[in-house]
Amino acid sequence: MRCLFHWVDPGVQAEDVDTYTHGHADAVLQSHRWRTAENSAGYLLPHLRPGLDLLDVGCGPGTITVDLARRVAPGRVVGLDVSPDPLGEARAAAERAGVPVTFAVGDVYALDAGDGSFDVVHAHQVLQHLTDPVAALREMARVCRPGGLLAVRDVDYAAVTWFPADAGLDRWLDLYSRVARRNAAEPDAGRRLLSWAHAAGLREVTATTSAWCYATPAEREWWGASWAGRATASAFADQAVAYGLATPGGLEEIAAAWLRWAAADDGWLGMLHGELLIRV
Repeated sequence: MRCLFHWVDPGVQAEDVDTYTHGHADAVLQSHRWRTAENSAGYLLPHLRPGLDLLDVGCGPGTITVDLARRVAPGRVVGLDVSPDPLGEARAAAERAGVPVTFAVGDVYALDAGDGSFDVVHAHQVLQHLTDPVAALREMARVCRPGGLLAVRDVDYAAVTWFPADAGLDRWLDLYSRVARRNAAEPDAGRRLLSWAHAAGLREVTATTSAWCYATPAEREWWGASWAGRATASAFADQAVAYGLATPGGLEEIAAAWLRWAAADDGWLGMLHGELLIRV
């Protein structure tokens, strides 16, 4: 049975195993904690109403899950992640918000739910890390009720752009893409979502895009520090070195580039995302 995604020894990566490129270092979770339903699932929100049952696949620390739960209460909400590491934080967030959410470890290729169990199935930044996103879409559609919605959103790294220009950030983007593809994943997932849905036999699809933008001093400081940390102390950094794609010194240079960008008075960064609303 394949996992949603997990960390494996990069020297002995097995065929047909999903490897989470980012891992669960605090610098990564720092980014995940920023995510809300408003900034990460706005395309889905008009379709939610109280009483819907919702499954959030790849929930991480649960910030989006809890926001969605507020909107569908008293509907049943389940958040799944491949790793137990962020789930304690997710449970605490739900408790603080006063919304009932069940969090559990799960497998996107073999969801522990019967056919037609949920009105809405949501996955944010998940398909880009999978070796078989088409199979994952089929499985998520299986547990979605007839007439229900499957909602997916993924970044497109080749469409990430920034100012001012910096050769260190150019090297970061190239390295990230090579590490992700070494993991048999797709860093430019946003543009491929529609094709994956069609390959999964899902044809009633609305495709949209939205973007994250970091331009204020506070946004730059937060995002730059997050990626400076990831560049030197995360699963991504470990994989880059183990695969022979980078050296510790090269990763330090990339981290310094992120801090230069964060300190630039006119620094700006945009991240394009593809989105799908699929009627099952």
